[in-house]
Amino acid sequence: MEINRSRFISYVNRAVTEAEAQEFIATIKKKHWDATHNCSAYICGEQDEHQKANDDGEPSGTAGKPILEVIKKNDLKDTVIVVTRYFGGIKLGAGGLIRAYGKSASIGIKTVGIIERSLFRKISFLIDYTYWGKIEKNLRDQRYRIHETTYADKINLVVLAKVGEEEILEEKMIDYTSGQINIERKGFIYVDEKLE
Repeated sequence: MEINRSRFISYVNRAVTEAEAQEFIATIKKKHWDATHNCSAYICGEQDEHQKANDDGEPSGTAGKPILEVIKKNDLKDTVIVVTRYFGGIKLGAGGLIRAYGKSASIGIKTVGIIERSLFRKISFLIDYTYWGKIEKNLRDQRYRIHETTYADKINLVVLAKVGEEEILEEKMIDYTSGQINIERKGFIYVDEKLE
């Protein structure tokens, strides 16, 4: 975006570790080596323990902090944002800079979209072919994710259930098959889903 002839370019990326965040920031700085400023902020770590904001030469607290606040306001984790500024000759003042960097970060997030990451448990169901049509329809109607299907003398179906909701799925599957089923809980998997 352009404000008083200054050009602001926002970059948003996922960063699970501090090293990934710093590498992304370095990449953008290298790409825009001729920019007046490459201001950045990130939050990462299991408990958001890694948080950093960098004003990159702008007055203290006018660039990195507003970017970091936008990340927090959107409840984002494992996120890094770099806002590049090409100075246009007109000073914006502290308030103007805070608004400009915050708005740039918000536009960047809106443009890329937000991914919700949820933990699921893989549950394996061994069923007879006679139940397959009913089960497949019910699972799809209820928006369960079928992770994999193996066809042999019986069908081995691996379905994803949100952590904490495993028993609900297992009870439904027992009901669909009148108890003619083998159930085995497997490992865990994260699933990313784009939010509208």
